Amino acid sequence: MARYPNISDHGLIGDLQTAALVTTDGTVDWFCCPRFDSPSVFASLLDADHGGYFRIAPDRDDYVTKQLYFPDTAILITRFMTPDGVGEVHDFMPVITGAATDRHRLVRQLRVVRGTMRFVMDMQPAFDYARQPHKVEMTENGAVFEADGMELTLHWARPEDDSPQDPDDMIEQHGDGVRATRTLRAGQSSGMVLESMGGRPRLMAHEEIQRLQRETADFWRTWVHRSTYTGRWRDMVSRSAITLKLMIYKPTGAPVAAPTTGLPEQTGGERNWDYRYTWIRDGSFSLYALLGLGYVEEARAFAGWLRARGEEYVPGSGHPLKIMYRVDGSSDLTEETLDHFEGWRGSRPVRIGNGAADQLQLDIYGEMLDAAYLGDVNGLQVYHEGWQQVSRMVDWLCDNWDQPDEGIWETRGGQRDFTYGRFQSWVAFDRAIRIATNRARPADLAKWALARDAVYKQILSRGWNSEVGAFTQHYSTKVLDSSLLLMPLQGFIAPDDPMWVSTLNAMDKELVSDSLVYRYNPSASPDGLAGNEGTFSLCTFWYVDALARAGRLDDAELTFEKMHTYANHLGLYSEEISSTGEQLGNFPQAFSHLALISAAINLNNQLDHGSTAVSPVLSQAATT
Repeated sequence: MARYPNISDHGLIGDLQTAALVTTDGTVDWFCCPRFDSPSVFASLLDADHGGYFRIAPDRDDYVTKQLYFPDTAILITRFMTPDGVGEVHDFMPVITGAATDRHRLVRQLRVVRGTMRFVMDMQPAFDYARQPHKVEMTENGAVFEADGMELTLHWARPEDDSPQDPDDMIEQHGDGVRATRTLRAGQSSGMVLESMGGRPRLMAHEEIQRLQRETADFWRTWVHRSTYTGRWRDMVSRSAITLKLMIYKPTGAPVAAPTTGLPEQTGGERNWDYRYTWIRDGSFSLYALLGLGYVEEARAFAGWLRARGEEYVPGSGHPLKIMYRVDGSSDLTEETLDHFEGWRGSRPVRIGNGAADQLQLDIYGEMLDAAYLGDVNGLQVYHEGWQQVSRMVDWLCDNWDQPDEGIWETRGGQRDFTYGRFQSWVAFDRAIRIATNRARPADLAKWALARDAVYKQILSRGWNSEVGAFTQHYSTKVLDSSLLLMPLQGFIAPDDPMWVSTLNAMDKELVSDSLVYRYNPSASPDGLAGNEGTFSLCTFWYVDALARAGRLDDAELTFEKMHTYANHLGLYSEEISSTGEQLGNFPQAFSHLALISAAINLNNQLDHGSTAVSPVLSQAATT
């Protein structure tokens, strides 16, 4: 494999508190511990020489590798095929369903299914983004790696049949890591467990490894089978649901946007952001998708996390919500660069933290209230205290919607009167009024309705550009923006309204490339940064839904099927797709997978019942 694998050449494993990426050649090249947003211990994905890694592969170069998941699980199988035999590495993390903990296990089981294979294991940790030195202690049962505040224990596993060790096999300290070889024959298995804060190394029985794998498989299969989706694209939807679940921090219910940082939107470019945090926007869309699959427990957990953020607001103290938080709800996301990392294929700077955290993005209130309304009509009623918080936010928005902001794409080129932010303010007022009316909640309905109508009129007069024949990104530009694909999806405009049909046609011509959709005109750079970017997978899935609602069902289905060809070998998507079909950006991306789920549900429903049909779960807000 090349010095840096393709972004798409990875599988994801996790335990609902953190996650790891495993390449197609058996290398764990990204792992943060003990949480998604903790410092890395393996990060060769961002610096091949210094980042740290944990590799298991055949002790030869002439092999072919394939990767797959055990069906309906997050257990990853990497298969190696050589002239002498076929071997496998089974990677998984036993699920943690309880409270937050510093103890996490990464299990790597070796098996040979045909012939003979000599595996080589090379583990080189690099704590705190390779900024902390560590000590190594070897024992007969494994090794301990200790840095300031973090300890990793490598436990050896006893071979399945207690077969004698091959005379050429060895285990030794190698630099600041460990190197070992193990020869196995058909039917034999071995392995190891890497455990954070795991104490002294111990020799683990084969039966214990098997039990952990069985329990992990049972958890995932039970969870997947709770899904209510029975449509055409079950495999893709199930894999996307598992991927979303892997990115939800179970102790708080908060989803991260992606488990990685620093992966670029253009190879060698500078759009390299840290996505290991919880965006109000992303989380709200996740709730939308999970409700559509019947996962009420996950939706309820995130609603509780959102409620806790609302409780922190004191009227008169600033914005009711920040746009993003850490998974525990804290808001210290100071951005810094890791100047000692060269970045994936030279893409610098590598950033941790996120300087956009304090931006004003008015759209988050619409997305949050839309999610709250969808939850309310699907059994997750807004409690009294929650309604008090909603009312305070809506009152604040009444006084603040008509001001420039940074927009959904977190541009760093200055504030603008973004049409999407205004449109989502309309959604916020509309959904709040619906909840108050449906539940007979106390509210200043006259004030909210006046603000809602003022936003609507302003968008129709200033967001519409008659010269372009479309709604545009902001009031002072001719640039189109695919975030506006949500306008008919969320009920702001009828999908067959001539103004919307004209907008969709303009997007077809300017933003769509062989069914793939750009966020905005590729030649425009409203984020103030140099370089270009790929098409946004999120926007392509929104486009599928918009096509279907506009009555273009054949176009919608073809676009959706084409999009499947851009997934990686495991059905995973990053944030963007380049002009050559390469996946770019942080990986995997929650936005991409939640949009796939929503598009699949709505498109399947419309194909079954006609283009005017709506999902009984996902379209309440747009049609009630």
